[in-house]
Amino acid sequence: MYTGLPVYLSTIHMKTILIVDDEPKIVKLARDYLEHAGMRVVTAGDGKFALTVARSEKPDLIVLDLGLPEMDGLDVTRALRKESNVPIIMLTARGEESDKLVGLELGADDYMVKPFSPKELVARVRAVLRRLDAARMNAQAEIIRVADLTLDVPRMRVT
Repeated sequence: MYTGLPVYLSTIHMKTILIVDDEPKIVKLARDYLEHAGMRVVTAGDGKFALTVARSEKPDLIVLDLGLPEMDGLDVTRALRKESNVPIIMLTARGEESDKLVGLELGADDYMVKPFSPKELVARVRAVLRRLDAARMNAQAEIIRVADLTLDVPRMRVT
């Protein structure tokens, strides 16, 4: 049956966001706004469980608090960076410049200080995801396939 919608719309991937925070009110607020923005949200309340969820769910982005039980957010970031380039937005009460610098140097893509605007969080999540999608599109554009021929421009390889 023809629906009038282009076929590619049926294959749009709903982005999965992992929120890691030990404060249930923060988790609920962020989850509500991100879900309202059309994203799938999974959550974790401590650092060790966050790693488990990240490995099983393969989120498109992680919103990560630094002050977590079991394993703090900086250690979670270190562990994630050993195995993944998943974008990380740190959302924390630690607002000192030194905290921001450490978080960003460890591999965070953005840093927000609590209290925060949930609308700004959604905007920052969308911005990071847009940059990631653009980078993926550019990488795909650099590999050209015609029949049995593949031209991998970044690697300068033809197969």
